[in-house]
Amino acid sequence: MAAAPEIAPAVEQIASQWITGGAEVSGTCVAVDVTDANPADIAGAVSREHDVALAGLGTAPETVTVPDVWLPDSSTWLLRLQQEASGFKPTKISSVAQSPIVLAMPEPVAKNFGWPEKKMGWDQLLSQFGTDSTLQVGIVDPTRDAAGLNSLLAIGAIAGSGQEGLLKKTQALTALSENDSSLREELLQQFPKSTDANDLGTSLQAAPLSEEDVVAYNAQRPAVQLSAIYMEPAPTPLDYPYSIMPQVVDTQKAAAADGLLAQLSSPAFKDSLATVGLRAPDGTYGAAFQAPVGAPAASPAVKSSNGADGGKAASGVSGNDLSRAVGSWVATTLPGRVLAVFDVSGSMAKAVPTAGGASRAQVTQAAARGGLSLFNNKWAVGVWRFSTNLDGTTPYKQLVPITPLTSGRPKLEASIGELNPVPAGDTGLYDTILAAYQEVQKNWKAGRSNSVILFTDGENQNPDGLGQDEFLDKLKKAQDPKKPVRLVLIGIGNEVNKGELDTISKVVKGSGVFVAEDPARISDIFLEAIGTRTGAS
Repeated sequence: MAAAPEIAPAVEQIASQWITGGAEVSGTCVAVDVTDANPADIAGAVSREHDVALAGLGTAPETVTVPDVWLPDSSTWLLRLQQEASGFKPTKISSVAQSPIVLAMPEPVAKNFGWPEKKMGWDQLLSQFGTDSTLQVGIVDPTRDAAGLNSLLAIGAIAGSGQEGLLKKTQALTALSENDSSLREELLQQFPKSTDANDLGTSLQAAPLSEEDVVAYNAQRPAVQLSAIYMEPAPTPLDYPYSIMPQVVDTQKAAAADGLLAQLSSPAFKDSLATVGLRAPDGTYGAAFQAPVGAPAASPAVKSSNGADGGKAASGVSGNDLSRAVGSWVATTLPGRVLAVFDVSGSMAKAVPTAGGASRAQVTQAAARGGLSLFNNKWAVGVWRFSTNLDGTTPYKQLVPITPLTSGRPKLEASIGELNPVPAGDTGLYDTILAAYQEVQKNWKAGRSNSVILFTDGENQNPDGLGQDEFLDKLKKAQDPKKPVRLVLIGIGNEVNKGELDTISKVVKGSGVFVAEDPARISDIFLEAIGTRTGAS
């Protein structure tokens, strides 16, 4: 069994008591080997076994093995893996503990906000971003940490939709990324070490973390204690899902795993959890729990799941929700190169009823403007348009070459206005994809995500262009394992040929197909595509 480091001691205690008391299944003695493991490491090992990768995470080295039972800190890890690897299906998932997400603040800073008498909401925190506020807010990388990811979901919900909401979210993510860390321990070290005014003013002043993080930090009796601010609305808590992994097919081993789960559902385990700063799944806590000031006696309960819930956590959070949150973070904080290629065939002039009658092209242009505003200046972006016969028999035309956003943002923004449909234009899909792929590969940059993102509402219709077999053969030969290029195909509307897009994506490792049957959802689909590395939606 691999358990998140903070819960592993409590699990070991109960497992040892069970074994000492004669643990057995069907007359066979049971032994339990519990190791503490960062959830990101095990997620990387699962990714490696399924030949996929989580955005921002990558795979784990061979020395990290997949356990029989995994107890990560959050079911968001399971959902993210299921988004990428359809074959990853744990046989049983049941929450055995809980820790609410709080905003951790040094007590002197918290008192300036009226704590503990006044409560603080996410909207108040968001108002600190994009101003001359000196509040230094950090986060643990949401691609590697569940508390960080759940906090992004809360920030996105409060920021809202539309251009104003996107601006708020971008400001928040940009500010958070200035003080982000790969590990919680690294972030905690950034909090002030004394009550000196300069130390308080230059150190980390706030970070979304788990309640357990605050309890454990304060237990070390630091010079400056952390307050736990219970934000409203409350983010999805860490729910510690006990997960029997798919490879456990031996009936005795599966029965032993069930037996251990029963031990972790006992009143004795609730008391063990309290000693390590964790709550029971129902949100209550045992007698030894060192409750932070203002902590509720019971936080909202976490429902257990058997994994057959349609890909959603008990909170209602879906894998797509997580992909959009991760996509926002990746675009806003990480470096990359992308060539955005837009279909301007005649069918893009069709109206979208759910978008107030705006055309497919207009909805796509709005999504492109929103996406461009989300990318930080570490990105380089290019724009092409395609249909048929845009330059002689060539179906595509470059509007802006791949250009650093530090200098090219105005030109790229202007190019979006040139993505209007070509009357009677058809769809030169094959030639365009091949040329775009080769263009990104030509000036491939190490240490960056190199991608083609293509939007289309139809299927290949280009008598003057490549046939499917010749196109697929050339695309396959164009790939270079040392210079990987991700191909993202985004279908628009219900007339797109998803089967054709799937056939293309299977040729390029790590590519993905995402279809927005309702074109009004293109912005969401775009973020899902950025936030995943494999698979289709």
